[in-house]
This record gives sequence, structure tokens and C-alpha cells, in this order.
Amino acid sequence: MKKALVIGVGPLNGLGGQLCKKIAQNNFEVFVAGRTIKSLNKVVESIIEEGNYAKPIVVDTTDENQIKMMIREIGSGLDFAVYNVGNSTPGKIIDMEPSYFRQSWESGCYGGFLFAKEVIKVFLKENTPGTLLFTGASASLRGKSNFGAFNSAKGALRNLAQAIAKEYAENSIHVGHIIVDGGLAGERIKQRVSDFDERVKDGKLIDIDSVTDAYMYLYNQNKNAWTFELDIRTSKENW
Repeated sequence: MKKALVIGVGPLNGLGGQLCKKIAQNNFEVFVAGRTIKSLNKVVESIIEEGNYAKPIVVDTTDENQIKMMIREIGSGLDFAVYNVGNSTPGKIIDMEPSYFRQSWESGCYGGFLFAKEVIKVFLKENTPGTLLFTGASASLRGKSNFGAFNSAKGALRNLAQAIAKEYAENSIHVGHIIVDGGLAGERIKQRVSDFDERVKDGKLIDIDSVTDAYMYLYNQNKNAWTFELDIRTSKENW
């Protein structure tokens, strides 16, 4: 059985959790990585209940040693990896502590570098035509008032992903970047807004299951017709 790794997994009904479930349903053993063991266990239990395979790994994506230990724990057979880290970090520039900006950059971009480096080393060592995908946002493409830290991190991650894609395409490593342009109909937004059900009914939030289909679409592409970037939004999104 092939192995997949998703890092940046939070609530079961969030993008990371649902992506793990979708990948497991496609005959992968999925390693579910994130910071909170309680959340990871819920995702793993849901996958196992469906008769599929998963294992949790607690990891800080900005810690190089922890990333290396995670990759060693997974062992051989890794075929599919997703960097899904980087929550929104709002704030005005003059009010922002330097440590806050640094944390946003470290999780949004630096961690992506550490993750990609170790994943690609596995692909090269095993001569595997693997797939490495990054989750982006509308912030990947444009700066927005009150989101300078987040814009900087996501924009940098996109450029990093594109450089990696060009650097290792000749090794049959498919690198892709998925821009989620809008709010996801998941647990985080549900907890923050009072009209969540109305937004879902009106088609104003992005369907998570459809987003996870996009990740599998990129994974299954023929190498002679690769896509680097997809952007996903609802029909109601003003883009």
C-alpha cells in the first residue's frame, strides 16, 4: 500500500482532516500530522472506522529535527505529501510585534521549505515519481490591508513551490499549488460566524469535499499534462 503524508491537520471537518479521509479512501496509508494529538486522533479514528489506514504524528512544522524524525518514522513508500499549514494572521503593520510576523512566516513558508526538502530527499532516494502539493490562499496572489504578515508568508510559499516544481520536474516529481480563494465550509468558520448554515445554503462558502477532489485530481495527472496551480472559489466569490 502506498503512503501519504498530510501536515497541518486540525479539526476533522476542516480541510486537512477531510483531505486525509479522501486520500485514505483512495487506497493510501495516511500519516496525519499536526500539533494537537486530540484533533489528530479524531481524524485517524474516523479513517479507521471506514476500514482504511491512518496514523497520527505530532509535529511542529518549523522544527527541522521534528520534521526529520517524522520522515524517518514514515519510512519507505511515501508517494504523496501535502503541506497544509498556515492559518490567517491578521493585523496592521505598525501594531504588529516582530515575533508575530516571524511566526506567520515560519509556519507559512519556512516550514514548507523544511517539509519539502525532506520529502523530496525521500522521493529521490527511492527514485519515486512522487507528488508534493501546497495549500495556498487568495493571499498567495495579492496583498490585502490588515493581512501583511499572512500575504507575505503565502506569497513566499507560492514562489517556493514554483521553484521546487521547476527544479525537480525532471525527476518526475509533481509539485502543485492549490489556491483556496474564499472561506471553507469547515469547523473554523462555523465557530466564528452565526450565519454559517445560511452561508452554506446560499453557496457563499467553498465545499471542502470538492476541494479535496482537486488534490486527488493533481495527484492522478499524467506527467505529460501536469498542472502546477489550481484556484478554487465559489460562484459567489468576488475575485
